[in-house]
Amino acid sequence: MKLLTNVEQIVTCNTNGKNFKKGAEHSELQVLTAHSIVIEDDKIKDLIPNQSIKNISEFEVVDLRNKIILPGLVECHTHTAFAGSRADEFKLKLDGIHYEEIAAKGGGILKTVNAVRQSSLAELVELMKPRIEEFISQGVTTLEIKSGYGLDFENEIKLLHAIKVINEIYPIDIVPTFLGAHTYPEEFKDNHDAYIDLIIEKMLPHIVKNNLAEFCDAFCESTAFSADEVDKIFSVAETQGLKLKLHTEQFNNIGGLDVALKHNAVSVDHLEVLKDSDIAKLTNTDVVCDLLPGVSFFLNYQYAPARKLIDSGAIVALSTDYNPGSSHILNLHLIMQLAAIEMKMKVEEIINAVTINAAKSLSRNEIVGSIEIGKKADFSVFNTKEYSDIIYSVGRNLNCMTIKNGEVIYKKF
Repeated sequence: MKLLTNVEQIVTCNTNGKNFKKGAEHSELQVLTAHSIVIEDDKIKDLIPNQSIKNISEFEVVDLRNKIILPGLVECHTHTAFAGSRADEFKLKLDGIHYEEIAAKGGGILKTVNAVRQSSLAELVELMKPRIEEFISQGVTTLEIKSGYGLDFENEIKLLHAIKVINEIYPIDIVPTFLGAHTYPEEFKDNHDAYIDLIIEKMLPHIVKNNLAEFCDAFCESTAFSADEVDKIFSVAETQGLKLKLHTEQFNNIGGLDVALKHNAVSVDHLEVLKDSDIAKLTNTDVVCDLLPGVSFFLNYQYAPARKLIDSGAIVALSTDYNPGSSHILNLHLIMQLAAIEMKMKVEEIINAVTINAAKSLSRNEIVGSIEIGKKADFSVFNTKEYSDIIYSVGRNLNCMTIKNGEVIYKKF
């Protein structure tokens, strides 16, 4: 057995078995002092007062003096599988050209699609490796990665295979999501029905047969897929056993939220332009509102109404939306800090949003996301004596150790 001891604070995010935080519960963390964590195999066996440890020689001891422990961070919305750069478009944005205008002129997602199509499987894997390692260095132990930059059968499958290879290389849990419905590729811009048929009749059956994705996602937006088109795709994906997530209410309200709720999506992501009148639709469900403040920061755009959602009783998670175009931010800690400064979230709410609620957004909340007996021994260790420092230290990564399944996979101290 292993013992994590001499910890200044253990921030458990304890849920008492509920496995998510909703409404006012976002402010509840449970912080233990003068306690140690007992690990057996890859799970949390016990949380014990230090004074009750009688024979420390029974344990493999990890001394975390002057450190604090959180659950392993969960990054629940990323587009980490991509090739190429869109730095030139960033310059255009600084000149005041809107993201949707760039996309309409053939830039945006389609530029990344061209780069992916020109990349081999091995090249994609090599591009992803340093990104994964950066997430691990921040304390991330569960990471979602979407396809969506292939937009034809060959290249969407190639991206999902690259994600699978990455999952075999690294010890963290990587959750694959199929996002073939990201936008319409150039060859189908005038024949949307044919591309939807390709997704439904060829991509989805192959992905399910070969177990290449756990979730099906789509981008419901005026420049991408309509609510009716998403409804058609989701109807098939759902019957084939894929869980659902949806990019919606980012720039326009075109019915995506209602489609997601109709199909019992696990999460609705973005919500920057969510109408006040629609908030009640989310408070009466267990759908996770996955908010992405990095996009708002990167595009100089309005932020999702986190405060209203939490105060009304919804479930809120946070993630980077790391991608080459609208949120080129590979830093979950910065996202946490933006949530405090720009979205008026409390420190405790933010920590729950990147742990237990982010785990719920990936249907992993029964096994990770909080420090509770029986869950996986996944932890992020921070070089501070007070958990509020994580948010206070804007732009810095205070994580100094990442533990996955009871094993130290990253260390810097």
